[in-house]
Amino acid sequence: MRLSVNIDHVATLRNARGGHLPCPVAAAQLCVAAGADGITFHMREDRRHIRDQDVRRLHAEVTTRLNFEMAATPEMVALAEELAGSGQGLAACCFVPEKREELTTEGGLDVTRAGPFLGEAIARLATRGVEVSLFVEPDPVQIEAARALGAQAVELHTGTYADAAPDARPALAARLAEGARVAAGLGLHCHAGHGLSFETITPIAAIPEISEVSIGHFLIGAAVFEGLPSVIARMRGLMRAARGV
Repeated sequence: MRLSVNIDHVATLRNARGGHLPCPVAAAQLCVAAGADGITFHMREDRRHIRDQDVRRLHAEVTTRLNFEMAATPEMVALAEELAGSGQGLAACCFVPEKREELTTEGGLDVTRAGPFLGEAIARLATRGVEVSLFVEPDPVQIEAARALGAQAVELHTGTYADAAPDARPALAARLAEGARVAAGLGLHCHAGHGLSFETITPIAAIPEISEVSIGHFLIGAAVFEGLPSVIARMRGLMRAARGV
């Protein structure tokens, strides 16, 4: 199972003060050195954290699997195409829902109600060698719709599970496990992410069909107290233990 570290909120800290520090590119490089298997970044339309120059520097300076999260808009797809066609290319892109007023992504993409551009965007990036995933709820209808549109992967939204009371989590983890089985049965790569922490990672990492988790806010917050290498090593240890390795 891969651990992709989302470095958005290093940029959030930088933007709160202005200037250049802390640098999200330097944070990404440190994450890779500490054992992260990839770097995730979400450039929002309002540029509240990651900005255009960050994206271009990450692409040019960080030599690992990059996962570009974005809304399915012409502007974002054009930028992803630019990256895919230059340098080391672009390994992965995840289309997520985006509302300007939300603090963080609030749920999965409703693929069944997506307009025609989503299918076009998937096709455009796939032809450039990008693994395209859709961020969805663990709902078989949404997962099947993702496959029908040509996505190669889904990322299951774990936020509801992660935010639930401890006694409610087993049922929600079981729903995620069933969603992962549906995805695998359709030939999709299955990833998971949103809100995961040391406390909540084990049941998710134990799901054999999930090949990647994306974790950001928790790791960046914990790193304030422990440092990025320490928290990445601890998360990797919990993931390995859950997989029995």
